[in-house]
Amino acid sequence: MENLISLVNKLQRACTALGDHGEATSLPTLWDSLPSIAVVGGQSSGKSSVLESVVGKDFLPRGSGIVTRRPLVLQLHKIDQGKEYAEFLHLPSKKFYDFVAVRKEISDETDRETGQTKQISSVPIHLSIYSPNVVNLTLVDLPGLTKVAVDGQSESIVQDIENMVRAYIQKPNCIILAISPANQDLATSDAIRISREVDPTGERTFGVLTKIDLMDKGTDAVDILEGKSYRLKFPWVGVVNRSQQDINKRVDMTSARGKEREYFSNSREYKHMASRMGSEYLAKMLSKHLEGVIKSRIPGIQSLISKTVADLEAELSHLGKPISVDAGGKLLVIMDICRAFDQIYKEHLDGMRSGGNKIYHVFESQLPSALKKLQFDKQLSPENIKKLITEADGYQPHLIAPEQGYRHIIESSLVTIKGPAEASVNAELVRKAISETMELKQYPSLRKEVERAANESLERMKAESKKATLMLVDMECCYLTVDFFRKLPQDMEKGGNPTQSIFDRYNEIYLRRIGTTVLQYVNMVLSGLVNSVPKSVVHCQVREAKRSLLDCFFAELGQKTVSQLSKLLDEDPAMMERRSSLAKRLELYKSAQMEISGVSWR
Repeated sequence: MENLISLVNKLQRACTALGDHGEATSLPTLWDSLPSIAVVGGQSSGKSSVLESVVGKDFLPRGSGIVTRRPLVLQLHKIDQGKEYAEFLHLPSKKFYDFVAVRKEISDETDRETGQTKQISSVPIHLSIYSPNVVNLTLVDLPGLTKVAVDGQSESIVQDIENMVRAYIQKPNCIILAISPANQDLATSDAIRISREVDPTGERTFGVLTKIDLMDKGTDAVDILEGKSYRLKFPWVGVVNRSQQDINKRVDMTSARGKEREYFSNSREYKHMASRMGSEYLAKMLSKHLEGVIKSRIPGIQSLISKTVADLEAELSHLGKPISVDAGGKLLVIMDICRAFDQIYKEHLDGMRSGGNKIYHVFESQLPSALKKLQFDKQLSPENIKKLITEADGYQPHLIAPEQGYRHIIESSLVTIKGPAEASVNAELVRKAISETMELKQYPSLRKEVERAANESLERMKAESKKATLMLVDMECCYLTVDFFRKLPQDMEKGGNPTQSIFDRYNEIYLRRIGTTVLQYVNMVLSGLVNSVPKSVVHCQVREAKRSLLDCFFAELGQKTVSQLSKLLDEDPAMMERRSSLAKRLELYKSAQMEISGVSWR
């Protein structure tokens, strides 16, 4: 079971090293899921003395005002033999055998984070102590609750400390060690007050009563220690710390613990509960309880870790790989992203993604509808037909049928088809494909350049497509279908005697018959263009876009310098920071996964 506390110790150290110490961030936190014991108490409650008594060493800074200004994660490791020593997480290669130096390093490291001021910081200091005289235990020493700011501190310091303490102890995996002095009314205890706020039923709170030996004569703490005055789920523990005189005389912890045992054993009020009093009992009881809590939490921690690893890997995959330094690596990244965009664009065209149906809608609906809406009233009015035929006859009136007149009428009618035919080539999906290429969101400049290159390429293809489409119309104008003219003499015979006067020949019935015949021919041409224009567009634009949309851009990339390629990969700094943070957090969770799998806990 001792391995369980060591496991949590390793995970907590890894959390702090990678920036996870339970603060509210957009990143998942492992720290909050790890059971811990937070030590809470007001200033002058004897909190530091309790911790030193549990450890058996003088190692905490002392003084007036707020001495503990950063959380101290104190990890105790029991060793079978050897000399006692301490290690700090921020000085991993250095062992401290002198605990006076440990005290100084705690003060110095606090100042490094907060400056030589009286301000506080939530970034913890990690201290590991290895000794044959300790139990395996982890405690988080929090700044002492205070009611008044001292010189050099902001007026908000009282609330700042309370907010920090509350942030730690309100988490459901936190065990609260509430330190209260027995020589003060328990109703005024800061530790009990704030513990009650976050743990009203006392399910997570252990009460520790200090300064029992300093109570007024004729009073005792029996009712409190027996849970009559203030009941908690777990029994209260009383401790007797060294007095200030003992500290000044440098009375060692072994002697102090002996005096503490003697006090409870010989005291008439407390000897019936002496077996569960004192700092030694407190340490063993907390160690055993912490082991049990850790064991019960491990399945949940494992599930959390597995889910978080999957989530982190998915987000990192979504963010993409970090940028290469060399030109070849940068070019490869750009090419891969461009191919991803190109594939998405093709999928839109091929119907694997929405959007390609818009082109089909143009061919199947918009083009036929636009052609049907064409008005030929002006071209085929009797007045215009008479004008065009007369102009085409010149000085010699036509004998059988006005062929040149027909040609002029048909050509003027077919010209109006160019508008709808040209409009059918304007459908494009670049912007949609750009927005769906996740890799391009990572690099704003590259996204802009790819969009520019794709649109320029499409414009060239559109120009070719328009040219080919209008050529279809021009071909219809240049060469009229022969069968149409072969029917004209027969139609004319049905319409009247061609030998009649030229002026009679241009009567309204004759001219309307010509208009009807021309309209029939134009409709025949339109029915053919409805089929041939889509083929032209697909051949010149859609097919070419699928084959070579970014070919010109690829050629441009080959001419760019490393500096120019770097500008294209100007990733959003926030995204770079996010990827780095996620990678570190993933490293933490994978390490935790391995650590837990290597420990026998069932």
